[in-house]
Amino acid sequence: MAKRDFLSLLDFTSDELKYVVNRAKAFRKMHAAGEVHQPLVGKTGALILQLSSTRTRVAFEAGFAQMGAHAIFLGSADTQIGRGEPIEDLARVLSEMVDIAMIRTLDQEAMERLAEYASIPVINAMSSLLHPCQLLADIQAFEEHRGSIEGKTVTFLGDGYNMCHSYINAAKQWGFNLRIACPDSHQPNTDILASCATAERVLDPREAVEGAHLVVTDVWSSMGHEGQEADRRGTFGPYQVNEALLDLADPEVLFMHCLPAHRGEEVSETLLDDPRSVVFHEAGNRLHTQKALVEFLLLGRQ
Repeated sequence: MAKRDFLSLLDFTSDELKYVVNRAKAFRKMHAAGEVHQPLVGKTGALILQLSSTRTRVAFEAGFAQMGAHAIFLGSADTQIGRGEPIEDLARVLSEMVDIAMIRTLDQEAMERLAEYASIPVINAMSSLLHPCQLLADIQAFEEHRGSIEGKTVTFLGDGYNMCHSYINAAKQWGFNLRIACPDSHQPNTDILASCATAERVLDPREAVEGAHLVVTDVWSSMGHEGQEADRRGTFGPYQVNEALLDLADPEVLFMHCLPAHRGEEVSETLLDDPRSVVFHEAGNRLHTQKALVEFLLLGRQ
């Protein structure tokens, strides 16, 4: 099978993405039923996390174990990259030893070089530009609660950063309408935004949320924004998602957040506990979508 990478949602066709999400739904049901499914016995993955992680690390490590495979965690102090080893060399070495690699880094170029020089599949476990694995879990969660997302209206509020960029790509791949409300100083990448005919910026957060079927936000200060927290709280204050804002959306609206959340900042203190919030189901889906993604990259359709 030819080597494939997953650095962006655009690396797969729309049909392939739908397959992975449907496979993840099946994995969730199997997990709930206690079924053992181990198609990857003898396989090994390298999990390169140069940034802190909870959901990504646990989902990949648990997923590999459940599928009969093994994951090797490599933190920022566990590789020779910080001591000057070229990432091209690391790519070649890992290709000799493991079957797949996941990398979480702010250095988008380094991630792309790793994928270019590796002969094994490489997964974007989050970069400063994109967070495609999270979108697989989000789409799965929406479909499990509300059916197809095609043609629906999704609102993203906050920073035009990696989550926003991946929502723009998702709008292209799943055919939904995306409204983005963000400060002028924190707009999404202009080329990424321009690439999607169904994505638009809306200046007023209230207008952006009106009638939406899904409302999404992310932290105001992500990794790479250290030291900017106070300034960002002032800038993003009008974009907080709270119960009153969510009341403007469709009566069947869902709320999502990739977590961790800063209660009292991008969300009100109690919003994560609102019945319209599915953030913990969404987080749980990271396990199942990442299992489905790894299986697809290593074994193809099953």
